[in-house]
Amino acid sequence: MKMTTSTLARLLLVPLFAACAADRADSEKAAIGSASAEVETTTRTAAPAATSIELISRELLFGNPERAAPKLSPDGKRIAFLAPVNNVLNVWVGPADDFAKATPVTHDVKRGIRAYHWAYDTKHLVYLQDRDGDENWRVYAVDLVKGGVRDLTPFDGVRAEIANISHKRPKEILVGLNKRDANVHDLYRVDIGTGAMKLVAENRDNLAGFTTDDDFNVRIASKINDDGSSEILEPDAKKRGTWKSLMHIPFDDTMATSPIDFSKDGKAMYLLDSRERDTAALYSYDFKSKEKKLIAESSAADVSTFIIHPTEHTVQAVGFDPGRMTWKLLDPKLEADFAAWRSTDDGDLAGANASLDQSKWLLTFVHDQGPTTYYAYDRATKTSKLLFVSQPKLEGAPLAAMQSVTIRSRDGLNLPSYLTLPLDAVALQATKPAKPLPMVLLVHGGPWARDSWGFNRSHQWLANRGYAVLSVNFRGSTGFGKAFVNASKMQWAGTMHDDLLDAVDWAVKEGIADPKRVAIMGGSYGGYATLVGLTFTPEVFAAGVDIVGPSNLATLLATIPPYWAPAKALFTSRVGDIATEEGRAKLAERSPLTKADKIVKPLLIGQGANDPRVKQAESDQIVTAMNAKNIPVTYVVFSDEGHGFKRPENSMAFNAVAEAFLAKHLGGRFEPVGDDFEGSSIVIKNGAELIPGLPKPVAAR
Repeated sequence: MKMTTSTLARLLLVPLFAACAADRADSEKAAIGSASAEVETTTRTAAPAATSIELISRELLFGNPERAAPKLSPDGKRIAFLAPVNNVLNVWVGPADDFAKATPVTHDVKRGIRAYHWAYDTKHLVYLQDRDGDENWRVYAVDLVKGGVRDLTPFDGVRAEIANISHKRPKEILVGLNKRDANVHDLYRVDIGTGAMKLVAENRDNLAGFTTDDDFNVRIASKINDDGSSEILEPDAKKRGTWKSLMHIPFDDTMATSPIDFSKDGKAMYLLDSRERDTAALYSYDFKSKEKKLIAESSAADVSTFIIHPTEHTVQAVGFDPGRMTWKLLDPKLEADFAAWRSTDDGDLAGANASLDQSKWLLTFVHDQGPTTYYAYDRATKTSKLLFVSQPKLEGAPLAAMQSVTIRSRDGLNLPSYLTLPLDAVALQATKPAKPLPMVLLVHGGPWARDSWGFNRSHQWLANRGYAVLSVNFRGSTGFGKAFVNASKMQWAGTMHDDLLDAVDWAVKEGIADPKRVAIMGGSYGGYATLVGLTFTPEVFAAGVDIVGPSNLATLLATIPPYWAPAKALFTSRVGDIATEEGRAKLAERSPLTKADKIVKPLLIGQGANDPRVKQAESDQIVTAMNAKNIPVTYVVFSDEGHGFKRPENSMAFNAVAEAFLAKHLGGRFEPVGDDFEGSSIVIKNGAELIPGLPKPVAAR
């Protein structure tokens, strides 16, 4: 199992919106408090159109899956998966041939476990957990023989990362810790059974990360230069303890170029590389000859995933996602298996997890109109058996199809996008509604991430309530080539926002969206985009829902977590420079906080109190600015959440508020709050009276 610690991807503003909520006809102006702060409310006074489509409950959409994320033990004899215990996700383990006999082996009682791995001794599992969303992860080991859980990294205020797990070191794992220096991670070898720890590599050079082989030898490292370019480094044999550059990665290529593994003999490495091309291709690089050999490429998209043999370290298949996932088979030995897999399920193959000898596999298929399906595959017989469905209660629910569409930006870029329409708004096989609909523009986080085709809980939720839902891979989204990513340089609130506006214009021209009833909603960067929408273009959107979005780019960059320090140059070169007066002035120009008095449409803000990436102060300050101008705003805070809402109780509570908010201002259907606040830490700090149907005790907090 190959991993790296402190990788560039970890250092970026990755979105955590999936677990929270992403994850009306008559306009009426009302003066609120003062003449300088006039807010336009677009409240739907008439009841929404009658529909026979069943209302899908928030609990069904946003509650825990029944089972998810199965993984085979290295010997193929057992299976682990995530499933609730008293409504909290925990790891269960059982026989691979009879998973119904599985029992829980972890006993988390609050946040739930979402990332775990088998140890190669097959006697242990390891998993990560933080405290109330603070992202100071600890690594825990579960003893499957004696029972019990051991905290392998019992350090307060320290962020631990699993760096590598190897079949050659079955009793140990590699762990990265920023214990010595909060800004960087040192590398340690940790005994899974005893917790004994030994330093492997000390990060004294502000390195972004190390990459190790199966013997836990540090082979290469990466470093980000002051100009935003980066270096892939190798140990300098002439100067012990120092590094020399193996290859230079220009600024334009840093987002799509990185090492991923080594050949079995260690003489070559596998490398994702966009240099001298646009899309990132997969290459092998010979350390001695310095030659690169192309393994797989696509002109339509970057390499997005791959299957590498766990012991032979040969690349067996590569996946690309230009709009739907496609696979290129490289290993002829898997040809019959791939053919069998294609006939297994009509969804997109999203993952394939195998035993160490690859005799047994677990296959994951995603769908747009149904939950994820998991199959057990026997390579000897070439047969698949349905293991389980993640959310079986959703089977048969009135779920809508997700269309993959391409929208043209005003300056000629193709924007890969995804559209979901309410079931009762389109005739069979139709791609457009009979008449324009209220629409929610759902903006992904990152921004260096992307939207993809498949089952999207927020899309299904909003479409079921009567809205068209549009997600746009605006410039800066990853996976579509470096030119597309680099077109976003210094364009926060600039052409990145223009792409979103162009998408709205497209939806209006296509007869999909009612221009007077379009809301913008998103988390992380998507929350920032929401605030930009309501401040920079206040007449475009009827309402906005901002989740953990930054309001002031200068304070955002000044308060990034310390362990992002090695990537500071990336933010400086792609977002802005807080170190100079000119840079701060430009950041202020693109900060919604400086234009808070321009807000004239309803706004709902959700925030986690422990968010280490976008501090609560980002939401606090724009709410304070709006209050100073008597501009209404509803502000919801969760004391036990971080960058996004992970506890189902909190996700459903916020979505209940958001659903009532959107129904008021767009005219869609909504499910009463009911008991969706039960067990949640929700506190409505501002504007509870603006949300219809809230329980009085909560509204009074």
